[in-house]
Amino acid sequence: MAGSTLASPTASPMPEGIGRVSPASEIWRRFRRHKLAVASTTILAVMVLAVAFGPLVWQVPINDIDFGAHLEGPSWNHPFGTDDLGQDLLARMLYGGRISLAVGLAAMLVAVFVGTAIGAVAGMSRGSVDAALMWLTDLFLSLPPLPLLLLIIYLFREPLKQLVGPELGTFILIVAVIGGFRWMQVARLVRAQFLSLREKEFVEAARALGMSSSRLVVRHILPNSLGPIIVAGTIDVAAAIIAESTLSFLGLGFPPDIPTWGRILFDAKDYLDIAPHWALFAGGAIFLAVLSINFIGDGLRDALDPRTAA
Repeated sequence: MAGSTLASPTASPMPEGIGRVSPASEIWRRFRRHKLAVASTTILAVMVLAVAFGPLVWQVPINDIDFGAHLEGPSWNHPFGTDDLGQDLLARMLYGGRISLAVGLAAMLVAVFVGTAIGAVAGMSRGSVDAALMWLTDLFLSLPPLPLLLLIIYLFREPLKQLVGPELGTFILIVAVIGGFRWMQVARLVRAQFLSLREKEFVEAARALGMSSSRLVVRHILPNSLGPIIVAGTIDVAAAIIAESTLSFLGLGFPPDIPTWGRILFDAKDYLDIAPHWALFAGGAIFLAVLSINFIGDGLRDALDPRTAA
């Protein structure tokens, strides 16, 4: 057709950066799709802020005794009620929450560190080293955890109390014991990840370029194994909180004047019929913390799984 011109088929260039999504943004996008995990993150954040800053707002001494307020229910003066000595349960819950959550986090760090180290060495080794480490892992897995926890705490609690004080000594002992019996699952998981990743093409390419084994682990294999480790860590936090509460409930945790959530439950067990609020608030806090952490672990598992559909 005369006078007509044919438009150039050349497409206009796309602006730089369009279509690119950072790994962190993609993980957050997947995590947001897990509604229970997002809600659990909010609940856990509120609990952490409450135990961290609550005592600054609710400045009631945790050991003030008021027999006139013996076993009172929730009221304006005592929102969570009082115990058998008239002590304010809200103040004791806020103080004890710091210890219970700190025990969970510290025990998780111990378990993840030990498990990652053993699993990494086993996964990168061959032959007798791998077999020996996995034999040690299987040995610890076969041991009954609760009786051993009780025995170790019974044997070493008093010497540690005399060495560093009752509160710090009990904290160190409980964290070490709980973390020392939670590393096996992490070790097996890390070993499986390392066995798979060390045969991948990018690892073989780095090895062909002369990269040392230690640098290979730090730069390539370990970063690609962080997803399962983080998920296992969230599970260990919940398990450590339950273990500390169990020990305190059995009377082998922190001293009676240190009100962890488990210790509050232990003190409330004889008053369930006349003062149920005493146990309900402590039990509810443990329930919410553990449930929230488990749902967060589920959300992280889905968000960090590369096979998850977009």
